[in-house]
Amino acid sequence: MRTRAYLSLGSNLGDRAQNLQRAVTELSRAGSLGPQSSLYETEPVQVAAQPWFLNCVVALDTQLSPSELLSTALALEKDMGRMRSQAKGARVIDVDIVFYGDLIVEIPGLIIPHPAMHERRFVLEPLAQIAPDATHPLLHKSVRQLLAALPPGQVVRRIADNEHEAKTGSD
Repeated sequence: MRTRAYLSLGSNLGDRAQNLQRAVTELSRAGSLGPQSSLYETEPVQVAAQPWFLNCVVALDTQLSPSELLSTALALEKDMGRMRSQAKGARVIDVDIVFYGDLIVEIPGLIIPHPAMHERRFVLEPLAQIAPDATHPLLHKSVRQLLAALPPGQVVRRIADNEHEAKTGSD
């Protein structure tokens, strides 16, 4: 049986748009891709002294278990050269499981729904674009409601799907 998962992807090193596209292509091997959001350029959160991110959210219909999907995401990050030298620091790619159906998972190394997703505009904006009525299984609010409840801040700019990194890039 397939379950729809929503994955948040981010990159702020190298060719950010290409990194996101490569990650989506690799993730498609874990199931069938559903809707994918536009790219959003986002201000770094918590560690401000780093390049801005490009973020997107993708739906994936998968037969993998949540743990298997996490292993797939971590292997992808490693294959793409992610170094975990600083918490919340710059990264080639970051893949987070936001939702996995309406499942609630709390095991070592994996919490679903993502524990901070309801506080992150860089997750909620692209998620609202493709799944505004998806409901947080613990908070019992839609993505649209969670987004509307965020305080001002966290600069998130939707950019055209075909706009290329070189125009806005990080060196």
